[in-house]
Amino acid sequence: MARVRLLFAKMGRSKYLSHLDLMRTFQRVFIRAGVPLHHTEGFNPHPYLSFALPLSVGVESVTELLDAELSCSEDLSALPMRLNQQMPEGIRVLEAYEPATKFAALAWVAVEGYLDYDAGVPAESLTALSSLFASKELVITKKTKKGMAEVNIIPAIGDISFEDTGDGRVLLRAVIAAQNPSLNPEHLITAIKTHRPDLTPDFAAFKRLAVYDGAKAVFH
Repeated sequence: MARVRLLFAKMGRSKYLSHLDLMRTFQRVFIRAGVPLHHTEGFNPHPYLSFALPLSVGVESVTELLDAELSCSEDLSALPMRLNQQMPEGIRVLEAYEPATKFAALAWVAVEGYLDYDAGVPAESLTALSSLFASKELVITKKTKKGMAEVNIIPAIGDISFEDTGDGRVLLRAVIAAQNPSLNPEHLITAIKTHRPDLTPDFAAFKRLAVYDGAKAVFH
C-alpha cells in the first residue's frame, strides 16, 4: 500500500462537476489508467480517496489536492501523465508526490474573482470596497451547521485587494480562511450586497489559486 497526493486543476466546464461527481470521476480514472486503489474491507468496500477542501460548483481551481491510497507502489513521476490520458476535459493532474503533512494543517486559501458591472464600474468603487473590507466588523447572514446565523467575516479574511481592469470589471484578490470555519468567496459578494448594495456586481466568478498553512506558506 502506498499513499500519494495529487495536485490537480479543475477548469472550464469541469467547474460544474459536483464533489460527488468528481469523486466518481477519479475512481474511474484510476481504474482506466491501470492504477489499483486500496479499498476498505467489509461488505461495501470503497477506495481510499480524500479531497482536501471540497470546491463549490461553478468555482475553478488550479490548486486542488487529493490523497489516495494505492494497492502497490507506482512511479510518481509518470503518474500524472497516466491519469491525464483518462481525464475528462478541464481536469488535469499537475503533480504526484508522497504527502508529508495532513490536510488539517490547511488554514488559508488564495482566490481571485472577477466582478462584472454591465453599466461599467461605479465611480470610486475601488476606494469604497477597500474601505468596506477594512472595517473591524462586517456582519452577514450565513448558513451554519446550526442554521442561519449572523457572522462577522472579517477574522476570516487574511488579505483583500481590488483592481479596475478597465473593461467593466473589478479584479478581486483575497486570502480567506480555509476551514474551522471556512469562508466561501461568495460570502464576499454577500457582504457587498448587504452593506453596499449600490456596488453589487451583475455577475461574479471565482478561481482558487493556492492553499496555505497557518503561517501562510504554500501547503504541499
